[in-house]
Amino acid sequence: MPAIRHASFAPHVAPDTRLLILGSLPGVRSLAEQQYYAHPTNQFWRLLADVVDRPLANMPYNDRLAALREAKVGLWDVIRSAERHMSSDSQIREAEAHDLAALIAGVPDLRMIAFNGGKAAAIGRKQLPSLDRITVVDLPSSSAANTIGFAAKLDRWLALRGAL
Repeated sequence: MPAIRHASFAPHVAPDTRLLILGSLPGVRSLAEQQYYAHPTNQFWRLLADVVDRPLANMPYNDRLAALREAKVGLWDVIRSAERHMSSDSQIREAEAHDLAALIAGVPDLRMIAFNGGKAAAIGRKQLPSLDRITVVDLPSSSAANTIGFAAKLDRWLALRGAL
C-alpha cells in the first residue's frame, strides 16, 4: 500500500499566546474529523485539561479551542505535509516542515514552546530560531502508543503551567 501525503491544519494561535504546543502531524482520525487530537484514545485533551484547569475532554471541540485561546494556549504541528501510512509518527516520510520562526515572530507574549512527542521535537527543534526568553520543553507523546502511563505523562505535562 503506497503512502498517502497528508497536510496539517492551520495554526490555532493568537498574538497573545503564551504557551505553544506543537505536535508532529495529525493522525488519520484527526484529519478525517478536522480536529486536533480527535482519536478517543489520545490523552492530549485530558492532559491539557489538568494544565489549564478546565474540563476540556468533556467539551465540544469548538469550545475546547475557545478555552485554549482564553488560557493563552496555541496549537500547531511542526510538519506542513508528509507521506505516511496510517497514523504512526514512525511512518512519516518526506516531511516538509512549517516555518516555526515566522509563526513565533508574530507571537510576542510567547513564554514556552512544548513539543508533544519525540518526532515533533526532532523536527521542530531544527526549525526554531535562537530563543532568549522562551523555554522549550520536550513532552512525552499524548498518544496511547506511548505506554508510560497517564500519571507519568501528566507529571511532565504539568510543567506547562509555568508559561501560563
